[in-house]
Amino acid sequence: MAVGSFKSLGAGDKRVVKSSLNQLVDVIQEDISGSFTRRTYQVFVTGGVGPGVTSSLYQTVYDQDYTLQTANPVFDMTVGISTDSTAWLTVNDGNPPGSGSTGLYAFPSQSLMMREKNDVYRQFAKNFLGDSTAIFKSPFDSTINTDNINEALFISFKRLFARDHIKKETLAFRFTKDAASTVDQSNLDVTSEEAASIYTDIGSSTTTGRTYGGDVGNIVDASDTSVKVGLIFYEQGTMVLDLKKIINGDQHVSGVIDAMNAGSPNEEAGLPVGTMLIGTAAGNPDATFIPDLLVSASIDDVVDHIASTRFSSGSLTAVTFQNSTQINSTLYFCRASADEFNYSTNPTYTDSDGKIAVIEQGQDATQRSFTFPTTIGLHNDAGELLAVAKLSRPIEKNDEKDITFRVRLDF
Repeated sequence: MAVGSFKSLGAGDKRVVKSSLNQLVDVIQEDISGSFTRRTYQVFVTGGVGPGVTSSLYQTVYDQDYTLQTANPVFDMTVGISTDSTAWLTVNDGNPPGSGSTGLYAFPSQSLMMREKNDVYRQFAKNFLGDSTAIFKSPFDSTINTDNINEALFISFKRLFARDHIKKETLAFRFTKDAASTVDQSNLDVTSEEAASIYTDIGSSTTTGRTYGGDVGNIVDASDTSVKVGLIFYEQGTMVLDLKKIINGDQHVSGVIDAMNAGSPNEEAGLPVGTMLIGTAAGNPDATFIPDLLVSASIDDVVDHIASTRFSSGSLTAVTFQNSTQINSTLYFCRASADEFNYSTNPTYTDSDGKIAVIEQGQDATQRSFTFPTTIGLHNDAGELLAVAKLSRPIEKNDEKDITFRVRLDF
């Protein structure tokens, strides 16, 4: 420790600054479409006919096999519908709350998880719009009912990746609007080979709105930015996508979905009990993605289809954006003038006779005392050590040098 090593810092030696750190996030297709990188949570269970149906209310996409300890959750994905949705009105028109024995909405047995899908929508509306009965609109400032997002795909990025917020005009994702075109077989679990569309938040820097949930921008079709397909809430790190715009909802859907069914929908094909066929002669041959799939399928079935087929499968980028981390820093300028910190109280600094050991014998008249500072300590008024800064390398200090050390504390 140098002689006179305690030196008071004045107001001019301290400065508070703010900065931003950006990080590129890149999610590949296989992370979304893979079954081992997408985790389900079986929290919904039906009763009644057949073995019942179990489903998640959302699924989580990881950056690798989610059973590994090194796996990181990237985002959650779920679907929700408003009470104005064609899926809702198809099976609930004229059945207001209280029509059932429990005082809840009543639905026919051919539908599944209608209340849960509406609850998901209402929860996001409450958190982002401040009103659980509010409707998401794209564009966000629209007053036209045809711009309502009544069938929504919600993608919420985890704090680890979204950080303080998503940087504007950096979001882009690849998504296939048309499902696989198959003949006499399922297109629910077949990866679409159709050309993918690119959706982005370009232009949001100048058109950003402000809502209960913070800054919100429009997600548009990159090939035609006049086509608004959803919203992005930057501070929340969440996309709200209009399913009737990002997919061809009128397209025919076919395949096997979970259902309350005591028998097999097709014993010859070996289909298990507790499932049903959709979009075939045995089960609504004219079924479409909207509203039929949203009505009849569980949240897991809908999310499985979107994740495994619409984002495609491979090593290409599926979703990319830059996050932003706000860094608050305090800079302390520790100044050592020419006549300060040139001596040390370290026992090795002097010999047994009290002479400065770093100066060679016989050179006292020409050689000056010097030190090599390696550490700076910040103390409070009581002399208690609060923080320690280590130099990357020792720096020589003598009476011919005036040095300023800058200590940066980030928080």
